[in-house]
Amino acid sequence: MENNHKHHEHNHHQTHSPKDATHGKYYCPMHCEGEKTYDKPGDCPVCGMHLKKEESAKSSAEVIYTCPMHPEIRQDHPGDCPKCGMTLVPEKGKETSEEEKAYKKMAKKFWVAIILSVPVLFIAMSEYIPFVNLESLAPKKVLNWIEFVLATPVLFYSSWDFFRRGWSSIIRWMPNMWTLISIGVGAAYLFSVVALLFPGLFPPQFQDAGGNVHIYFEAVAVILTLVLLGQVLELRAHSKTNSAIKALLGLVPPVARVVRNGEEKEIPLEDVVAGDILKVKPGEKIPVDGVISDGTAVIDESMITGEPIPAEKGKGDKVTGGTINGKTVFEMKAEKVGSDTLLAQIIEMVNKASRSRAPIQKLADTVAKYFVQIVIAIAVVTFIVWAIWGPEPAYVYAFVNAVAVLIIACPCALGLATPMSIMVGTGRGAQSGVLVKDARAIEEMNKVNILIVDKTGTLTEGKPSLKNFKTFGSFADNEILKLAASIDANSEHPLADAIVNGAKGKNIDLIKLDKFESVTGKGVQAIYKGKRIGLGNQKLLEDFKVKLDESNKKQVEEWQNEAQTVMYLVLDNKVEGVVSVSDKIKESSAQAIHELQKMDVKVHMLTGDNKFTAKAVADELGLDGYQADCLPDDKYNNIKELQEQGHVVAMAGDGINDAPALEQANVGIAMGTGTDIAMQSAEITLVKGDLNGIVRARELSQKVMRNIKQNLFFAFIYNALGVPVAAGVLFPFFGILLSPIIAAAAMSFSSVSVISNALRLRNQ
Repeated sequence: MENNHKHHEHNHHQTHSPKDATHGKYYCPMHCEGEKTYDKPGDCPVCGMHLKKEESAKSSAEVIYTCPMHPEIRQDHPGDCPKCGMTLVPEKGKETSEEEKAYKKMAKKFWVAIILSVPVLFIAMSEYIPFVNLESLAPKKVLNWIEFVLATPVLFYSSWDFFRRGWSSIIRWMPNMWTLISIGVGAAYLFSVVALLFPGLFPPQFQDAGGNVHIYFEAVAVILTLVLLGQVLELRAHSKTNSAIKALLGLVPPVARVVRNGEEKEIPLEDVVAGDILKVKPGEKIPVDGVISDGTAVIDESMITGEPIPAEKGKGDKVTGGTINGKTVFEMKAEKVGSDTLLAQIIEMVNKASRSRAPIQKLADTVAKYFVQIVIAIAVVTFIVWAIWGPEPAYVYAFVNAVAVLIIACPCALGLATPMSIMVGTGRGAQSGVLVKDARAIEEMNKVNILIVDKTGTLTEGKPSLKNFKTFGSFADNEILKLAASIDANSEHPLADAIVNGAKGKNIDLIKLDKFESVTGKGVQAIYKGKRIGLGNQKLLEDFKVKLDESNKKQVEEWQNEAQTVMYLVLDNKVEGVVSVSDKIKESSAQAIHELQKMDVKVHMLTGDNKFTAKAVADELGLDGYQADCLPDDKYNNIKELQEQGHVVAMAGDGINDAPALEQANVGIAMGTGTDIAMQSAEITLVKGDLNGIVRARELSQKVMRNIKQNLFFAFIYNALGVPVAAGVLFPFFGILLSPIIAAAAMSFSSVSVISNALRLRNQ
């Protein structure tokens, strides 16, 4: 009836297609009616939740708040997640300042709670410390009042948000951890206040010699302080969760240099239209997608292909927005602008992957969902039974026993079970170079059965270096390298830098050559002792009208099959030798892949490099599969297909081009030696860029998940044994009642068990 009523109230909302939406589209974060959208803000006609505005890659300045555990929850203002009660974090825009503001606010409340909770705990525990006798300084009742004064601000100032979340979960009937915390701690606080103000209402067995009833203000203060600690750590961990979008947007310059009517001027990037002629100077980022209309360039396209070797471009060749120009000036014709550029599409893919990822229901949350309902039901039944059939004063017995049930079920240990293991486990991982940003990744890493890896920077070093050099004629090998480096000394090409640096590393002195010339797409040439000398690819051989001897072709093909880029040194009309550069495979890669395969994890390589290089690397490392010539959307779609087939996929990469795939994967793993954007998109970062870190991450995942399950067992076993006793099932047979003191002791012991067990991870 309620839902129908809401439908009636909000039938003025109309759905619009993307083409119709002029002022933005709004949708229900719960997706009550699938993909249905509305033309103006309001409340969902089905569930009553506030409608959220749909964002696009264009709305980079807009701040969207989302839940770290439930990415589908998105709104344009701060708040709490309606599902789990966690503080919503900014998705993009002003995420840094907003995150910092939320963190500082929570940290302030935490330190206030610490300052107030320590003396409360000391007063409460003083009776168990032989050499401390506070009652000699003040009566028990005065000490109780001091505890009340100190504990009350912890609840009403530092932790009031928790109770608001708990109340929200109750009225929405979506029980979660906040339901347990608010009910359990709230019951302990109310019980203590009643016991402090009206001790005479309680049966004699609950009073001490002075007529005082045991209070639980220390439990209230300490539990809430521990929960606050978890919230502070959570906010700190998520301070940079979705900054990959902002970093991607930073790749494109805010202005472009346009040539119109023969005049050159700078205009805002958003004013560039298709067909404009743009000038790009050395070292600048290319503003939009287009084609070179005048000049040549050597462009760093690693953000798209992931490859370290820049691409040579000439008139008519396509260039991509966000890539970086080398040392030349060129003009280009804009073809794709705004949201049509490849970079904008990458940004949208990162957004889409982040939104579409299904949240993993935590084991603790799953159990808590039913546990809280059972506990509340038992407490209500306990009160009713004792109120009807209990001895006089029946209502006092009913209240005390119902509170005992709630106190023993207070979720201190349950709340600590997962975060304690995660905290200790992630600390242990950091010591071995595995940084975990999201606790969800630890769970998922345990289930991964396919690992997707990029080649450059992940399996390989990520930069070209001199590999081999060999003479085919009368020169010595070192002389071939000397001549190659001497001619390349004037080149602006990064491969030339690799050869020059390689020669210098071997202490080879270079010589000066005359009439240096760069031949676009072919190589370089100069004059050596009156003869024409060149260094370049197969096309350069055609320019010099020379052919490679059959006897030397085998050597060249062998190097090419080993993923080496080969360049020929030509002097006059003869090929005198060859020089090769390559991106060296990391020494750790082979061992790590072998270990992962032993763990039943298949390793596939997706690379933007050519098929020959990809095959050579795949064969050398014994990979389970590979795919060459991959663009960002190829990697992204490949992972989606594997997930649709039921696989749990981890992706390891280090480049901007890997960001969408890292977001889409169940677990994104970034090399610490890679780009900031890759690390921001990933949930696990390997500090040393060592693939063996993935092996350590999986082992860590297995240990942490085993520890969490043990902790949850400890957390619930006391409840399973204590709740029936607290309800009074033993009273008719043995006259035994579980006082709230024993309930609190059991609760505390379960917490000690959980903490002690979690700390074992430090030594594993």
